[in-house]
Amino acid sequence: MNRRGVVRVIGPGLVAALLLSGCGTPRSGVLGPAPRAAPSTPAPSSVAPPVPAVTEPSVPTRTSGPAGSPTPESGTTGPTPTSTANRDTVTIELWFVRAGQLVPTRRTRPATVATSRLALAELAAGPTSAEAATGLTTVVPPDVEVTRIADGVATLRAPAVGDPAQRRLRAAQVVWTLTQFRTVRRVRVDDAAPAGRSDLADLLPPIVVDNPIPGERVTAPLVVTGTADVFEATVSVRVLDAAGREVATAFGTASCGSGCRGGYRVVVGWRTVREQRGTVEVYEVSAHDGTRINTMAVPVLLAPGG
Repeated sequence: MNRRGVVRVIGPGLVAALLLSGCGTPRSGVLGPAPRAAPSTPAPSSVAPPVPAVTEPSVPTRTSGPAGSPTPESGTTGPTPTSTANRDTVTIELWFVRAGQLVPTRRTRPATVATSRLALAELAAGPTSAEAATGLTTVVPPDVEVTRIADGVATLRAPAVGDPAQRRLRAAQVVWTLTQFRTVRRVRVDDAAPAGRSDLADLLPPIVVDNPIPGERVTAPLVVTGTADVFEATVSVRVLDAAGREVATAFGTASCGSGCRGGYRVVVGWRTVREQRGTVEVYEVSAHDGTRINTMAVPVLLAPGG
C-alpha cells in the first residue's frame, strides 16, 4: 500500500476517536465494582465538634475547579469561599499537613470582609478532633499575619522558626490556602521571593480528597471529588460502615494520570438501615500486586441509604 492509501485509511472518524480518547474532563459515575484489593483496617473516625467562630475582616474570591490542581499563577484554583443565600456565612478551604504532605478541608464561618485573615486564624487554630484523628496537623503559628495585598501578591509577616522543611510546609499551607482568593495569586513571606501553588505542588499526596471532609454527614449517592496522579488515572472508592464492613465500591477516571495530576469525580451509593459512623476510602490499586496504595481515609457520618 502506498502512502496515499495509508492516509485514506486513517480517516476523519478515526482521528476524532483518537482525539476523544485522550485526557479531557474527568469521567466518572457509578461504574460498577471497583478493582478489588486486600482488606485493610479502616481509619479512626469521629464527628467533628463545633469550632469557635473567628469574625475578622476579605478579599474577593474566585470560582474554580477541583482543589489540589497545580494551576498557572493567573489561573483559577480549588473550591473558593462562597456565601449562602442569606449571606450570613462563608465557606473557606484550609490546607493542613499529614505526614509531610498537604491535605484540604473546609470551614463555614460567619461572613466577613477579611477572609484572608480568617483563613490564617483558622490555620493557626489547627484541625478539629475528627481531622486530627486522621493525622492532620498545622505548622502555622498564631502570629502569622497579612501585611499587604497588591498586584496579586499577599505579603506576610511570619516568625522564622523551625527547620527548612518545616518552614516550607508552613509556606505551602499558607500559599495553598490564600490563593483560593481572587486577589491572591502568590504569597511572599517577609523578604522571600513570592511563591504560588505550582512552586509547592510537590507537597501534594498522590490522591487529594476535597469532598467529603472529615466528620461530615454524608448521604447516598455521595459524590467524591479531588485530584490524583495515579497509574492509568484510575481512582477507586469504597465505603466502610461502623463495623469496618465494606458497604459500597466504585471507581472513576481522573482527567489525567501516570505522571500528571487530574481532577476526578466518583459517585458511590450504599445501603444502611441506621445512621452510623463510617469511612470513605479513596485509593489506587497497585499495578504490581493489586493491593490498595496511596489510601486517603476520610471518617464520616453515614446517613441511611438504600
